[in-house]
Amino acid sequence: MHSQRDIQFETLARELGMEFQQEIRAVNNYQVAVRHKDEIYISGQLPRIGANVVVTGRVGAETSFEEAERAAQICILRALGILQQTLGTLDRIDKVLRLTVYVQSAADFTRQSEVADAASDILYSLLGTHGAHTRTSVGVFQLPKNGSVEIDLVAALVPNS
Repeated sequence: MHSQRDIQFETLARELGMEFQQEIRAVNNYQVAVRHKDEIYISGQLPRIGANVVVTGRVGAETSFEEAERAAQICILRALGILQQTLGTLDRIDKVLRLTVYVQSAADFTRQSEVADAASDILYSLLGTHGAHTRTSVGVFQLPKNGSVEIDLVAALVPNS
């Protein structure tokens, strides 16, 4: 049976056109999630729905601020999807510790932290104070697959879960 967190997550994912029927896996010599003791690290996630990166290009040039916010939402939902698949439920998350948000930015774009807010807002809405985290948002020249945003995170797990 799914918890309230899991139900809210799945509803939000569906609203953005996402579903997590298939496992999210790495294709090379790395893992999408690594658990060490009571912490779990999630590899960088692009704004991918199915096999397609759906928001591409430099924010502030080819990509609008609103599209970048959507990209951040998709990225964080993918990270949460990996957590749910790995842990069985989002209820095993005790605290999101760290969020890093990379924004492929035009030379004059300086609103990386506001793009990151779209991901932080989702974490807080789904996990409450357990979703409050430290964060770094960085403007970068290029991201894999020309993605506009990439997000990774670190979370603490409920002890002994």
